[in-house]
Amino acid sequence: MSDLISKLRQSKSPEELLKILHQSPFVFIDLRFTDLPGRWHHVTLPLSAVQPELFASGVGFDGSSVAGFKTVERGDMVLLPDLTTATIDQFADHPTVVFLATAAEADSREPFARDPRLIAAKAEEVLAASGHADVSLWSPELEFYVFSRVSYGEGPSGAHYEVFSDEAGWIDPELDQELGYRIRAGSGYHAIPPSDMTLDLRNEITLHMQEAGIPVKYHHHENGAPGQVEIEVLPESLVDAADHLMLGKYIVRNTASQWGRAATFMPKPLATESGNGMHFHVKLTRGGRPVFYDESGYAGLSDKALHFIGGILNHGRALAAITNPTTNSYRRLRPGFEAPTNLFFSAANRNAAIRIPAYATTPDSKTVEFRPSDATGNPYLTMAALLAAGLDGMERRHDPRDNGFGPFDTNLSLLPESERSKIVPLPSRLEEALEALERDSAFLTESGIFPEELISTWIDIKGREAEEVRTRPHPFEYDLFFDC
Repeated sequence: MSDLISKLRQSKSPEELLKILHQSPFVFIDLRFTDLPGRWHHVTLPLSAVQPELFASGVGFDGSSVAGFKTVERGDMVLLPDLTTATIDQFADHPTVVFLATAAEADSREPFARDPRLIAAKAEEVLAASGHADVSLWSPELEFYVFSRVSYGEGPSGAHYEVFSDEAGWIDPELDQELGYRIRAGSGYHAIPPSDMTLDLRNEITLHMQEAGIPVKYHHHENGAPGQVEIEVLPESLVDAADHLMLGKYIVRNTASQWGRAATFMPKPLATESGNGMHFHVKLTRGGRPVFYDESGYAGLSDKALHFIGGILNHGRALAAITNPTTNSYRRLRPGFEAPTNLFFSAANRNAAIRIPAYATTPDSKTVEFRPSDATGNPYLTMAALLAAGLDGMERRHDPRDNGFGPFDTNLSLLPESERSKIVPLPSRLEEALEALERDSAFLTESGIFPEELISTWIDIKGREAEEVRTRPHPFEYDLFFDC
């Protein structure tokens, strides 16, 4: 199948592509696109009904039913397939080829300005024209929990959630037997079988991801005792990395479902266990040569790398509205769980917002790791925003050392209060982050990467989400206050 997919991606015309498809086992074509918050949508066409004109004219859909796209009175849009993105849906009962698609205006076929994939591509173009670098390479870490059973609900008469894990210290009453192999709370990091009960599932997920062209680096059990795991991906260009994140999450969820399990990337599904981050390792190259390395610099960083870091930290509070865009995101960003709460950089300090991995000692391996972000962010927008902030720092020569952003290579709790109080904190609530973005968004829009209307639309959508959560009673409030 890999040879067939390669031929499809190299097709020079819709006619050539359809000729290959009609000689293949495929019977359906699936078009997928990403809404503004970062969820996939799709429409499926029988191959027998597809004509070459479809690839130029597109497939119509209602943009007013897609979060962040259109209003009802101007809802008509079309999907234009990207022929270079062909892949197989490994979970469809009938052979199905998948193409990622660009959302476009129905009348002109012009790409929709708020299409997240288009914005990511624009970020790559702005970088190439900047003179600082021509390629950015991204290596994301997919952290998620695997649960054996999940139940949740919310309504006018009540709200609840309940999860179970084969590995946890708390017992699922529906398990047929108890063998005693459990992981203590907060002790799951690199656990080994039989306590690690997700190894074979992770292996199968990895095989599916590799078959889909996603370059997996490794996988392991994470710190969270009840089934928290991680899969790290090798560096790719920004758009490719975002495409593969969307596909990777799809593969994770569907493989887990086939195993009778539920996988969640929710930042903080459990109050007393580590949350799920989505760390991004990033490096820039120019003419194939690394930009971030200087043997004589702090942690082997070049001045350009420090300016890139300075830009991200300088805009860190506004970035949080995009990289951590849900109310649940801020339940993860709390002390005590290796999640960053302050905007500073450091070599090897896992409490830093930006960490410089100590094991990356060569020019080609030198990366910076952004640690606050989580998977509720739209990967196209998250990486585009981080790149825009880094480029702003390079243009303005923001040195993080001159602006109080570190480096801090010690436990911050050991610093005098007079020093700790000077460190800029990350927002503690979504509303805080949205207010910061409203004040500080020029670094996103002045470069032409983000349309101004996207920022206002994003703030509106996320503000309404925060209000919906804020106005509902929390189940724990019953425990605290019911007998008042």
